[in-house]
Amino acid sequence: QVQLVESGGGLVQTGGSLRLSCAASGRTFSGVGMGWFRQTPGKEREFVGVINWNTGRTNYADSVKGRFIISRDNARNTMYLQMDSLKPEDTAIYFCAAVNTVSVNWLLPRSYNTWGQGTQVTVSS
Repeated sequence: QVQLVESGGGLVQTGGSLRLSCAASGRTFSGVGMGWFRQTPGKEREFVGVINWNTGRTNYADSVKGRFIISRDNARNTMYLQMDSLKPEDTAIYFCAAVNTVSVNWLLPRSYNTWGQGTQVTVSS
């Protein structure tokens, strides 16, 4: 069973940067895509971005385009989320997740079969 572990969250001021990591461990990772989602209390989990593990192609939510970049290191089975120009509204728990088929909508949380435990990102104003 593949496990995902996020790291890199923390407290940062408005305009600052953070880089989150998501490491896949366990049996050989065979996912097709890996995504980032975020969630605040009382709200549904929100799509942030996704990367095709094979092609490296990415897709982002409009709210983070131009500020967030997803990358991956295939050799380390690790995905990254570089977050720049952070805003207070980016405050949330950030989750990474893996999906093993292209036949689903990668923007939806229910399409993902493996999730990390989440890491808190807090942006102070």
